[in-house]
Amino acid sequence: MKSITLIYDERLEEEVESKVLPLLENNVKIKIPYKNHKKYEFSEEDFIVCYLSDEQVRELFDVIIEHHWKIGFLPHPKMTEARQGFGVSSKLEIAVDNILNTDEVVEVDVLFANGQPVLNKLIVGSSFSLLYSLDNEEFFFKKYLNRFKRFLNSFKRVKLHPYSINWSKDNGEMQSKAVDTAALGMVVVQHGQSSILSRRIIEDSYANDGMLHCLILAPKSIWEIIKFGFYSIFKSSKRSKLPDYVAHIKTDKVSISSNQPISYAIDEVLVSAKSIELEVQPKAIGIVPGTALETNDQVKKTKVFKVQNLPQGELKNELLERYLPFTNHATTEEFKWLFTTLRENSKTTSSYLVLMALSTIIATFGLFGDSSPVIIGAMILAPLMSPIISLAMGVLRQDDQLISRSFTTIGYGMAIGYVFAILITWFTPLNIMNGEISARIRPNLLDLGVAAASGVAGAYAHSKKEVAKTLAGVAIAVALVPPLAVSGVGFGWGDWAVFWGALLLLGTNLAGMVLAAALTFLFLGFSPFRLAKKGLTISLFFVVLISTPLAFGFSKMVKENKIIQNLSGKEISVGVLRDVKVIRVSPLKISLTVVSESPLDINQLNEVKEDIEDALGQEIELELSVAVKF
Repeated sequence: MKSITLIYDERLEEEVESKVLPLLENNVKIKIPYKNHKKYEFSEEDFIVCYLSDEQVRELFDVIIEHHWKIGFLPHPKMTEARQGFGVSSKLEIAVDNILNTDEVVEVDVLFANGQPVLNKLIVGSSFSLLYSLDNEEFFFKKYLNRFKRFLNSFKRVKLHPYSINWSKDNGEMQSKAVDTAALGMVVVQHGQSSILSRRIIEDSYANDGMLHCLILAPKSIWEIIKFGFYSIFKSSKRSKLPDYVAHIKTDKVSISSNQPISYAIDEVLVSAKSIELEVQPKAIGIVPGTALETNDQVKKTKVFKVQNLPQGELKNELLERYLPFTNHATTEEFKWLFTTLRENSKTTSSYLVLMALSTIIATFGLFGDSSPVIIGAMILAPLMSPIISLAMGVLRQDDQLISRSFTTIGYGMAIGYVFAILITWFTPLNIMNGEISARIRPNLLDLGVAAASGVAGAYAHSKKEVAKTLAGVAIAVALVPPLAVSGVGFGWGDWAVFWGALLLLGTNLAGMVLAAALTFLFLGFSPFRLAKKGLTISLFFVVLISTPLAFGFSKMVKENKIIQNLSGKEISVGVLRDVKVIRVSPLKISLTVVSESPLDINQLNEVKEDIEDALGQEIELELSVAVKF
């Protein structure tokens, strides 16, 4: 049996009498209202159990530390922070059972901020609810509704604040120079169980390891906050990776200062100061640990300094000047190598012209030979994609020199391609429309989709060194040289339908790729939207202009597919329809085969035509083959 001194909130005396005391049974030596606790003197031998609010615990804390009392906590309705900080169960029965059946009293650390004890967490900044709010709701739908509301809050206009952060190194001394950065806010906890964020991303953290954890939120864009907010709606209880924009410092002492007043909250109590001195006092109090509090007799006091992603230098200054942009803004300093590469790619070189000539020659021969492997080889060899990506960057950043160079390079490349395609056509005694040629003279919206996706892939591959090897695959997907070669073949034949159809496909690929690549670079942060608006508007205009004939082409393709789907395998009076092909949509001309058990006479053939016209609801021109089944 334990000898417990119960200090309770006198405002809840009725609840203490009806619920708390019956659970504690005969273990209570004396019960003392909080307002009278100063009249009593307690020794280190006394075991004090508190049924108090956070405010009352905070007032009592200095005395607890000074006299080193042995303490246990019960879940008061208004003791949310201390309950969370000391791992106390929210259920009174479980908390009482834990106190009565736990003999061991553990000495745990206490975090201080400017000399004030922190029961659970310290929050720096005013826009941090997305990360540190607790899911106290027990109801599934209400919990997820709260998460969704916090997600919507992430769309608000926010601005980062300047901070200077210093910390204790492995040898116990402070760094010689503080880190100047820009951040949205910080969460400081003494151990990993103190907040929903720290529980998910902090490992190997104990209440008696002598360390604090400082999590610094330094997003470079609204998108990073939204992305984490969207994840937070569906997150599981498993530990998750630290987001890229959250720095983590694990040490025993941290100093935070700013040239602006710092607003922060200690356990939801708002405070303002010019600087914050954070320090952990090891083994400050002896408590009966709550069921959720983790302690370890053999803790490893390993310090952690994951601060490499904090914005500094030019990037820090850019972020502090204005509201947080929607997407990351890359700096020339960060991506200097990319701009250098794109400027080199925009130049017309002898190597570029030679590769352009060779790829067109290979593509043209492959088209005449109706050979897909040969055409794929020409796609891989083609160098057109590089100046197109450079053009996209020029359009995005309104770089006249880059735009001019890229256009010139693309123009020279296309001119070389046309010359060789036309010459080969003139000297080749073939004038047959095969499958490879006909596939590139009727572009539709699907081709624009392929070009857009390839433009995204090309821009992304150029911006990331580690994925640059995928450029060959992008070249294949876009297929710039084959439509150029087909257009040259059409010119050589004097067949203007072939010429203009292939040229439209080439224009589709160029416009779609430039717009998609420019949007990708914008999203990756290579230009602010205010600078990119003009170029994107012009690119969008050309894409819309090209999309008009593509929409008609797509509509025709849909009609053809419906006709083929309706007729293929259809049983009529004389047999079954097979191998349906639409030769022309308006007026409708169809080619098909009728599989019959006997040869058909002219009357039966007319009957087939009438059956098909009845099925389609319109008159048709028909090319008919008859196959006899034995």
